[in-house]
Amino acid sequence: MTHSKSRQQAEAAFDRVQSQFFAHGQAVEELQTEEQARQAKTQRLREARIARDEASDQTR
Repeated sequence: MTHSKSRQQAEAAFDRVQSQFFAHGQAVEELQTEEQARQAKTQRLREARIARDEASDQTR
């Protein structure tokens, strides 16, 4: 099926925009995943520090 040159250009432009949209969505998802991992690690370290400090206080 042959399309006009303007339609082919419009479809190509749409494909580029659509690709950018999906790439942006994937990037946002990756950032959210990294942020969740960072928060979980921070929480684990905070809990370990608190446990260490409590153990230290009990030995005094």
